Amino acid sequence: MKAVEIIEKKNNKEELTYKEIEYMVNSYVKGKINDNTMSDFVWSIYNNTLSMEETYYLTDIMIKSGETIDLSSIDKPVCDKHSTGGVGDKITLIVSPIVAAAGVAVPKMSGRGLGLTGGTVDKLESIPGYKLNVSKKEFLRLLNTVGCAVISQSEKIAVADKKIYALRNEIGAVDSIPLIASSIMSKKIASGSDTIVIDLKVGKGAFMTNIKDATKLAKTMVQIGKYYGKKVICTLSDMNIPLGLNIGNALEVKEAINFFNGKYDKRLYELSVYISSLMISVSKNISFNSAKKLVINLLECGHAKNKFYEWIKEQGGDIKKLKITAYKKYIYSDETGYINNIDSHKLSKLVFDLGAGRVKKTDKIDYSVGVVLNKTIGSKVTKGELLGTIYYNKKLEDMNTTLKECFKIEKRKRKNKKIIIKTIK
Repeated sequence: MKAVEIIEKKNNKEELTYKEIEYMVNSYVKGKINDNTMSDFVWSIYNNTLSMEETYYLTDIMIKSGETIDLSSIDKPVCDKHSTGGVGDKITLIVSPIVAAAGVAVPKMSGRGLGLTGGTVDKLESIPGYKLNVSKKEFLRLLNTVGCAVISQSEKIAVADKKIYALRNEIGAVDSIPLIASSIMSKKIASGSDTIVIDLKVGKGAFMTNIKDATKLAKTMVQIGKYYGKKVICTLSDMNIPLGLNIGNALEVKEAINFFNGKYDKRLYELSVYISSLMISVSKNISFNSAKKLVINLLECGHAKNKFYEWIKEQGGDIKKLKITAYKKYIYSDETGYINNIDSHKLSKLVFDLGAGRVKKTDKIDYSVGVVLNKTIGSKVTKGELLGTIYYNKKLEDMNTTLKECFKIEKRKRKNKKIIIKTIK
């Protein structure tokens, strides 16, 4: 079997066999073929796509390239939650303890942020003492006792995906639906949960920018789930504007704390309640409305808040020691009107430039920097009123102007888009 012949076959839009895909993936992992050859193979998939059958093959091969986790010892329903990431996305910090408080175990392996999208691991790492690397035995103990655990992605799970994803990122071949679907699902299936809820972000602040492609990706992931006997549900949520008011690692943890204290942005609350209700509904086999009533009750009576603090403490974190060690720059509006848009891409670029993001996984980041919005979509603002605060440790040229330019202020108020676009099962 020769790599060049397999690449040529895919370039001719022919379907590849399991053995052919297995040869390319395993040879790359073992170093038998180099980056240049694998780049040609990735581009052949990117340009000519994969059939559903080929996508199953690729997913299966990546699962088998590493370890899998056995969650059969968990004595309660188990539901994994995944988000494709977006600007200000701190949903994992909020949803995990809510669902755990309802008696459903939430095993979560999260990654670090790359590019303009922040990672859950980075947010949790801003909490002094929080342990991201725990043993498999400790992970299972936390799930059985606390009910939720969020740890770093294991280097031993879906080994092939990690290497191929890094290459895709380097050569710019990221937004291929079969490659995205197999990447996400290989990690989720290897992580052991039989029920998976995916929050698929759509819009300018996400890597899926349009509903058509996002729907296709969601359907592909649901199909892969069925192939493995897993229950997969995908919710498409709007990411044209930031999620919540705080963007930046420690700042987003602060917003999660505010959330459990009853201070929250309306859109963040709506999505958090929806995803939590979906996870509980499918895991406990109850109606969505019953699950939603339970979620709201858990928030109002304080059980979800208590679970949040229990989870952080059990993983070694000390919330009281969380500090924002950054200077503040207050930004005021130059005009009067209604905020009809907030440019999430420009905003994420500003936060990235302040030092909150990384280009390579080895880059160091500043956990304290970011932006807190005082006004959100639909808000009325008057000239001279506070729009937001920049938290910085290094001054950027024109950062004041950049934040102002993120807000589109108009005389008439436009109708806001709903955050939940649709759910695919």
